[in-house]
Amino acid sequence: MGQGGEKNQRGHGQSPGGFAGPGPGLCASTGRQDHGEGTLMKVGRLSKPQPVVAFLAGVAWLLLAGVALGAEAAGEHGGVTPEKITDLLWRTINFAVFAGILGYLLFKKFPVKDFFAKRSQEIAQTLSELEARKAAAALALKEAEERLAQVAAEREQIIQQFREEGELEKAKIIEKAEMVAARIKEMAAFSIAQETKKAAQQLKQEVALQAAQLAEELIKKHITPADQQRLVDEYLEKVVEKH
Repeated sequence: MGQGGEKNQRGHGQSPGGFAGPGPGLCASTGRQDHGEGTLMKVGRLSKPQPVVAFLAGVAWLLLAGVALGAEAAGEHGGVTPEKITDLLWRTINFAVFAGILGYLLFKKFPVKDFFAKRSQEIAQTLSELEARKAAAALALKEAEERLAQVAAEREQIIQQFREEGELEKAKIIEKAEMVAARIKEMAAFSIAQETKKAAQQLKQEVALQAAQLAEELIKKHITPADQQRLVDEYLEKVVEKH
C-alpha cells in the first residue's frame, strides 16, 4: 500500500497497521486525538467530580495523548507494527495502574487533603498566636514607655523638690551664720570694752602710783624738818577740830 493509501486510512479512523475500528483517529499534522477535547468537555460537564476521579481522568487523558504522540512519532520514523502498539499500550496501562494506585493511596489511605488542611490550620493558629504575641508585646512596650515617662516626671519632681529644699537649707545656714557673726561681733565688742576699761584702770593705778612716788621724791628733796613738823601739827589740828 502506498503513502496515499496510508494517509487515507488515517483519515478514516484506521490505524496505520490496517486495523479499522471505532477507536479514536489520529491527526497526522498535530499528533493529537480527534476526540480528546470532547472527553474533557464531558468530564467538565460532570457535577463536581471527586478528587480521585478528576485525577484519574487527567492521567487517562495524558496517557491517551502520549499514545497518540508515540504512534505519530513511530509513523514518521517508519512503519507502525502491532507489536509496537501493543508494547506501548501495555506500558501505558502499567503507568495508568501505577498512577491510579498512587492517587488512591494519596487521597484515601494517606489523607493528604487532611494533612494540608491540618497544616493550614496550624499555620493559621501560629499566625494568630504571633499576632496575639505581637499585640501583647506592643501593649507591654506602650506600658513600659508610659512607666518611663512617669519615672522621668517623678525624677524631675524629685530634683525640683531637692532644689527647693536646698535653697531653704541654704537660706537657713546663711541666717544662722549671720546670727553667729553678729554674736561674735557683740562678744568681741564687749571683750574690747572690758579690756579697755581694765587697761584704763590699770593705767590710772600705775599713774597714781607713779605720781605718789614722784610726789614723795619731790617732798623728800624740797621739804625741811621744820616743814614736816609744821605739816604734822596742821594735820593734827584739823583732826581735833573735826572731832
